[in-house]
Amino acid sequence: MYSFYGTWPWYISGFLIGAVMLTLIFFGKSFGMSSNLRTLCTMAGAGKNVDFFKFDWREQKWNLAVVFGAILGGFFAVHFLSDGSGVQLNPKTIEQLAAMHIEAPNGKLGPDTLFSWEALQNPKMLAILFFGGLLIGFGTRYAGGCTSGHAITGLSNLQKPSLIAVIGFFIGGLVMAHFILPLIF
Repeated sequence: MYSFYGTWPWYISGFLIGAVMLTLIFFGKSFGMSSNLRTLCTMAGAGKNVDFFKFDWREQKWNLAVVFGAILGGFFAVHFLSDGSGVQLNPKTIEQLAAMHIEAPNGKLGPDTLFSWEALQNPKMLAILFFGGLLIGFGTRYAGGCTSGHAITGLSNLQKPSLIAVIGFFIGGLVMAHFILPLIF
């Protein structure tokens, strides 16, 4: 049962992602999560004021099913397919977090120092989250898609811009984790 309740090996999850991508390619669709924000804004009427949101959102409603499926799937996995052990971090990572005065997440996806209601009451944390959100939003628009869109759809379609974007994501993540994060904390 561990193979079902625990982390799936790369060859199982990779095969399933590949099967989904082949199905999407067969039907002429492309996958990406950030495009759904545009669809939701268009559904809410943003196209009346901004040309970027003027498009037929009904052509993209299938992608909204992917978002809701991811939310429901995550809920189902946490509540019904979890062995309760949570996310296990490498002890060296826990030491590095402690050196920056960030407690270990203890089985959660993110530490309370960064992701809790108390953190939102700290002006420094609010500034960090706001600035990070702006950078993510700008980067997503500038790169023409999000990490999932480029790394999954773009690379599976052998698109050179997606390869460049994914390399940039990894370099940015490494620079942030090793150089900028220690300066902030």
